[in-house]
Amino acid sequence: MGDVLYGFIHALDWINLLAAFCSVAVGITVGALPGLSAAMGVALLIPVTFAMPTETGLIALVGVYCGAIFGGSISAILIHTPGTPAAAATAIDGYQLTLKGKAGKALGTAVIASFGGAMISAVALYLFAPALAKLALKFGPSEYFWLSIFGLTIIAGVSSKSILKGLLSGALGLLISTIGMDPMLGRPRFTFDSMYLISGVPFTATLIGLFSMSQVLILAESKLKESGISRNFEDKVMLSFKELKTIFPTILRSGVIGSITGILPGAGATIAAFIGYNEARRFSKDKDSFGKGSIEGIAGAEAANNGVTGGSLIPTLTLGIPGESVTAVLLGGLLIKGLQPGPDLFTIHGKITYTFFAGFIIVNIFMLGLGLFGSRFFAHISRVPDKILIPVIVGLSVVGSYAIHNQIFDVGVMMVFGIIGYFIKKFELNAAAIVLALILGPIGETGLRRTLIMNGGNIASLFNGTISWVLIGLSIFSMFSPMLMNKLDKKEENLNKEMTK
Repeated sequence: MGDVLYGFIHALDWINLLAAFCSVAVGITVGALPGLSAAMGVALLIPVTFAMPTETGLIALVGVYCGAIFGGSISAILIHTPGTPAAAATAIDGYQLTLKGKAGKALGTAVIASFGGAMISAVALYLFAPALAKLALKFGPSEYFWLSIFGLTIIAGVSSKSILKGLLSGALGLLISTIGMDPMLGRPRFTFDSMYLISGVPFTATLIGLFSMSQVLILAESKLKESGISRNFEDKVMLSFKELKTIFPTILRSGVIGSITGILPGAGATIAAFIGYNEARRFSKDKDSFGKGSIEGIAGAEAANNGVTGGSLIPTLTLGIPGESVTAVLLGGLLIKGLQPGPDLFTIHGKITYTFFAGFIIVNIFMLGLGLFGSRFFAHISRVPDKILIPVIVGLSVVGSYAIHNQIFDVGVMMVFGIIGYFIKKFELNAAAIVLALILGPIGETGLRRTLIMNGGNIASLFNGTISWVLIGLSIFSMFSPMLMNKLDKKEENLNKEMTK
């Protein structure tokens, strides 16, 4: 309880408040720009956080994360182009309200629902994260091996359209993770006689390349987008009491849906948004308004995708398994700061962790304020043309990569992984699975080799213990979950076709 109280007090330091405010503004800007992603924004910010205190840097990273998830709704509502994939469901009813001259109401609904969903996920963060961290105390070498397998299969399986592509993504990440020093023997391997690779590939440069530079190549490949048309709106952003009362049950329901979906590694904000939207329609008294400009539809999608933000942090901080691609990058920032996910975060580093939790709440309060009072300004961000956007991202990527160790080599690594990331997107592989494999690969390898050494090479020792079998079962289920999800998607498509007839 002492650490929780300390966290709230310390989070109110002026430096943390400033970091929260600025990072949310940056996140909303990134989210409102079609084609960019929250993961890209977080990856670019990691080098900037090196000079900050640990808790301040973490608050800044989560500020970009939360801001970008909401920011995606701005372009989704105003120009029918989701700024982030998580805002795709918001565009359904949000743009219809814009066509009716009610863009302000749509944006107001989005930011209020986003805040509500995030607050519900914050409650889950405080309640469930410490309990899950205590469970991690029972993990031995074999359990950590199966945990790494589970983490790889679930994010690779759920986030890709095919099991093969998901596993290929994870395998590529595992191959890259073997570069550097052997964790058990202390011998260099696959370093190509380069002293720069003794510690493995530069992690931050890799993140920036996969998520930022690759996006530059995607944008440059297509016809450059000129300055777009941004719709001005004159109606009020704040909702009436009656409208707030209408969407309140939807926010509660979708906030819970988003939090649960976030806890399930690999599910992500996009899936949560569509589940939240469908459930809002199911429980609505005015189902006919959906697809024609329903504020319940916007609230259902936005509360769910923002509910994922806190929920996805739970497995990330306790087990080291990111809930989605953004938290995979965030986990990298955590490790760079010298913080290992698990029980130590809630004991040895408890003050930092609970300051981060309190910062998460403050970040969302700033998001509410900026969303309600700054929507008219952020609405113009979607007009930024690619010819300005591309050189800015390239400049930030180069400076961010170089600033880590002041080495040109890191910039070269960033460029190489930018090209790799480009082909990953082209072949519909999963960049998040590659990042996760880079993190979990050494943990799994060490767990496997340590278990075998301790038990004289007996493979059966990997299957001892209830936790190991639970993780094996979850790994098998997660590998085949895409098949189940594809069947459910087809059933839903057929149902929608029948309803339209």
